[in-house]
Amino acid sequence: MKANVGGADRAIRIILGLVILALGYFYHSWWGLVGLIPLLTGLFRFCGAYPMLGINTCKTKTEVKQ
Repeated sequence: MKANVGGADRAIRIILGLVILALGYFYHSWWGLVGLIPLLTGLFRFCGAYPMLGINTCKTKTEVKQ
């Protein structure tokens, strides 16, 4: 798995995942477990849907040729 989730995207996913989990816990709803998806994709820096859509928000290192 090559990283395809960049810095800002990663932060948003982690925060959103934690908020959804907290709301599910607060309202005693199993729907809060949906928050695991953005949380885990943010933590592992890989989103399975991105390759299918041709998206990559992770910056790649450019090689410097001398």
